[in-house]
Amino acid sequence: MFANIITMNYTIEYFHPRVKTEIEQWPDGILADYAKIVELLLEFGPNLRMPHSRALGSGLLELRPKGREGIGRAFYCYVTGKRVVILHAFIKKTQDIPEQELRIARKRMKEAQNG
Repeated sequence: MFANIITMNYTIEYFHPRVKTEIEQWPDGILADYAKIVELLLEFGPNLRMPHSRALGSGLLELRPKGREGIGRAFYCYVTGKRVVILHAFIKKTQDIPEQELRIARKRMKEAQNG
């Protein structure tokens, strides 16, 4: 469903095909909201803010889709040029972001930014 997306403004890539597959398996309502937020990200890039996107520090950001089925999170970062890399995604089960999910995203961000 989601290929690498290219517009005049930004390019969105997935860190690994598994990340894209994970998102595509989200419940329909969350997936629909994710698709809308990705369109906004393509248009507005770093100017996209709450409630759609939030900075988590050190260059890591999150997309914040939600639907009647729950809440999803997709961590992303910017790399050289106007490239956005979706690093990791999951469905939230608690109020806080689990530390393990952040560790995965931060590790992948280092890999994506270092080549």
